[in-house]
Amino acid sequence: MDIGRKMAAEFVGTFWLVLGGCGSAVIAAAFPDVGIGLLGVSLAFGLTVLTGAYAFGHISGGHFNPAVTAGLWAGGRFPSAEILPYWASQVLGAISGAGVLYVIASSAPGFDPAAGFASNGYGEHSPGQYSMGSALVAEAVFTFMFLLIILGSTGKKAPPGFAPIAIGLALTLIHLISIPVTNTSVNPARSMGPAIFVGGWALEQLWLFWVAPLAGGIAAGFFNRWLNEESK
Repeated sequence: MDIGRKMAAEFVGTFWLVLGGCGSAVIAAAFPDVGIGLLGVSLAFGLTVLTGAYAFGHISGGHFNPAVTAGLWAGGRFPSAEILPYWASQVLGAISGAGVLYVIASSAPGFDPAAGFASNGYGEHSPGQYSMGSALVAEAVFTFMFLLIILGSTGKKAPPGFAPIAIGLALTLIHLISIPVTNTSVNPARSMGPAIFVGGWALEQLWLFWVAPLAGGIAAGFFNRWLNEESK
């Protein structure tokens, strides 16, 4: 598959992840009387990855996340020459998804993107007021585990056809645990999309949601490579 088609698939897949996942948080999470709550938002993020992976995985691998791309590279599963094109497509897809969500949500009475707009944060901008240190640990560790599940479920010895289910459920579980800590990122592009529209504190804190997920993803890639290395 040529790089242009791969980039298009990554763009649309990341667009869907942000529109669906963040959209559930902005529009439906606390809707009067019938809000879906944290469980619903967690499921929404998992379902966007599951459906996106089935739709586009055969074209681009279904990364939709710069940390996944970096982790697959570290694990020896992805060429370094395609990292930047994938990252560019993912970031643009995330910003576009957040842009469409902004257009939809902005007509609601009292809408204020500065209130959060599903952005990730720490300290006073953490849903549970968790510290920067807690946010760093959470984002790095949960991304590490997410990548191990991705690498394991897509490995040569894994049952074919089930990887998107495992990956989608893993992302759901991660959100169930960590939404109170950071609003859950484990994906720099997902963090960047809403932050562009919030500005201010969201952009100031965005560095953590690049550094921690990338570190966790790369560490998982190297660890998985060692773990599955054939003994001589």
